[in-house]
Amino acid sequence: MASTEPAAGTAPAAPAAPEPISKVSIIVSKGSLEGIYPALIMANGARAEGIEANLFFTFFGLDAVHRKRIEHVKVATVGNPGMHIPTLLGGLPGMSALATHFMSKRMEEIDIPPIPEFIEMIGDTGAGLYACMASVEMFGLSRDDFVPQIADIITVGDFYAMAAGGQIIFT
Repeated sequence: MASTEPAAGTAPAAPAAPEPISKVSIIVSKGSLEGIYPALIMANGARAEGIEANLFFTFFGLDAVHRKRIEHVKVATVGNPGMHIPTLLGGLPGMSALATHFMSKRMEEIDIPPIPEFIEMIGDTGAGLYACMASVEMFGLSRDDFVPQIADIITVGDFYAMAAGGQIIFT
């Protein structure tokens, strides 16, 4: 059996540099502010670094690209451990709107654009934005329900083919 140890008196070989990421495919499945923004920030950062980026909106993540819902995405206050408030308090009327207001104000202060503007910016960078066909059918939606940046409504198989050779990120 051959030894993998370097010969006496020789320096070990330097580890190979990792291959740079050249493509990311990001799945957006949550329709809350804290479910959508991480995907948008990651896609925008990828494009800024010259990395190919595709976003696949499925289930309630479709709200991020739905013409009537895009302006009404809120912070989830009930059952959200990141809120650090009791569930009972998070369920009070107006709590989600209040949390959304404060979060949106803070993001504006640090120059993070609102979702509609962010979607447009990311689309303009050449990122691919796609709606999940199964979710679109399940919710009874059509192409007309989505913002113009949605390139297509695709199947999961189409998404996997598109994602081949890259990193898949699930938010």
